[in-house]
Amino acid sequence: MDVLSFGWCAGAPLRRTAAYMLPILAALCVALLLATGIALLLGVAPVELWRLLVSRFGPYAWGQVLYKATFLIFTGLAVALAFGAGLFNIGAEGQAIVGSLACALAGLAFAGAPGWLQLPAAVGAAFLGGALWGLIPGWLKARWGSHEVINTIMLNFVALALSNFLITRYLGLPETVRTAEVGSGAFLSRLDAWIPAMRGSAANASLWLAVACVVGAHFFLHHTSLGLTMRAVGRGRRQSWMLGISPGPRIVLAFGIAGGLAGLVGTNFVLGYKHYYEDGFSGGIGFLGIAVALLARNEPLAVVPAALLFGVLSQAGLVVNTLLPREVVEILTGVILLVFIVGEQMRVRWKRRRGALPPAGGGGEEPA
Repeated sequence: MDVLSFGWCAGAPLRRTAAYMLPILAALCVALLLATGIALLLGVAPVELWRLLVSRFGPYAWGQVLYKATFLIFTGLAVALAFGAGLFNIGAEGQAIVGSLACALAGLAFAGAPGWLQLPAAVGAAFLGGALWGLIPGWLKARWGSHEVINTIMLNFVALALSNFLITRYLGLPETVRTAEVGSGAFLSRLDAWIPAMRGSAANASLWLAVACVVGAHFFLHHTSLGLTMRAVGRGRRQSWMLGISPGPRIVLAFGIAGGLAGLVGTNFVLGYKHYYEDGFSGGIGFLGIAVALLARNEPLAVVPAALLFGVLSQAGLVVNTLLPREVVEILTGVILLVFIVGEQMRVRWKRRRGALPPAGGGGEEPA
């Protein structure tokens, strides 16, 4: 018996990409229908709502969608990759904070270095900072069996409090909650340099880094022996031991990579937008990354459209806030996830009735 006996042929994930898109398209339809229903309940004509949305959703708004989606691609990947190893990473928020702070500090430290060195140093520090923060729950899980959900939730609060303390006491500018600007050599270009119609939007070249991470995560999980063994650990610790795979190192590695991906959030905010670290910038992007990963069914290639969906919802809420309250977006997000969870349970039960999956509690799981 070997790893390939789990049914993970190399081309299967690509062939199933269209299937991963179906829940996302269904979620979009649910959002549209629900928004129409809420508009009717509040006495707003749906025609007026859609007219306003279409008229104001121009290139600038799409630039903002891409900017917000870039955050969610990084944090969604951080959750999805860890889940591939059977780990629930609730700590993307804290990992993003630590990685972004490290990114800003490296950008400041290398401000006097040659321009070609500043950007790689800042990007590398973002990944390394998030990875080191992710290694903490990974090591606790591998060494002591401590539950990663509790560890990562607590580390989110530690990261938030620690960054606030450092910024207000030592690293921030006087009477502010932010650092100084990083060196200009570490700046990432805005997309409006290539698409003038997006002028004013925060979308920047970190989007290309996020897409590259998606492709890299997919290749790593499905086309490398290390990725396959990591997924074998996710299927069950006992089965991995039977295959001669030690779970501990794979658990630590999964959390390290996941934390590094979340830390790359700093490239979007620090290097591509503000050019400094600002306390409280994250605003729950790590937790929304969990929703992105769930909707993508933890497939890296599906993280991009899932992140775009939530980016569209967020920007649409700003566009139509003269007609509908901003909280409608939160309602839509919650309902989308509830519909998806129910739909997934129905899909699994249907496959079990067909015999495509073993009975519940039978020790088997659906191939990812």
